[in-house]
Parts: sequence; C-alpha cells; structure tokens
Amino acid sequence: MIKIITVGNIKEKYLKEAIEEYKKRLSKYTELEVIEVKDEGILPKSQAMEKERERIEKHLSGKEYLITLEIEGKELTSPELSKKIEEILIVNSNITFVIGGSYGISEILKKKANFHLSFSKLTFPHQLFRVLLLEQIYRAFKIINNESYHK
Repeated sequence: MIKIITVGNIKEKYLKEAIEEYKKRLSKYTELEVIEVKDEGILPKSQAMEKERERIEKHLSGKEYLITLEIEGKELTSPELSKKIEEILIVNSNITFVIGGSYGISEILKKKANFHLSFSKLTFPHQLFRVLLLEQIYRAFKIINNESYHK
C-alpha cells in the first residue's frame, strides 16, 4: 500500500482531476491512500511545523517505510525510484510519503524517516507537487512491471 500524507488541500479543479487520474491508474498496481492534514501557514514557523507534525504523525503506524520529500533529500532518477520502491515492497508492504507544508517538514519527523527524497533543488507549489509525486509513483510501477510508459 502507498500512503501519501500531505499538508494542505487542493483547490484547483485541474489539479484535482490530475490527481484522480493518477489514483485511478495506480489502482491497477497498489492500494493508494491520500491524506490531507490542515496547514498552519498563519502561525509562526516553529509553531506551524509542530502542529503539522502532530497531525501527520496521527496517520503513521510506525510500521511503514517512511519517505519524506525534502529539498535536502537524495535525488533519484525515475528508474532509481522504481528500484527503490520495488526493494522496499519486498520487505515492507506499506510505504508512506510525506509532503510538508509551506515551511517544510519538522526535524523531529525527518529523523523518523527511513529515506529523504528530493525531486529537485527547486521549490514547487505543494498542490502541483502532489501530482508530480503521483506521476512518479505511477511511472515507477510501470517500470517495475516492464510496461511501456517510461522513456
């Protein structure tokens, strides 16, 4: 099972449609759960990150393989990400990805992560990033299953 825990919600219709499309495509390969927690952008940074961390941790079992999405994380190619996912699924059937809020992910939560992943040194809007993550997870499953899609 793949779980994505993300801070904030999607307002734009076109992004919601893209997310639903990738959820539908992924249903062929894995169970997928997307959990949105409230963002705290109006609070001071440290308070906001702490509240968001608490909300995220309510959805963690402690048994999943936890991947945090961070600018400082390790950058992988699509084939490398697919290999990583495949290797994880051999030993743990539950992978959880965490997308932080506008201030990022708390250090406490980062320390709990099994892997720190970066898509780029660039900063992306959180709503758009969710689509990018879903697309890359879908691409990974296509690669794992030797199906055409990846180029």
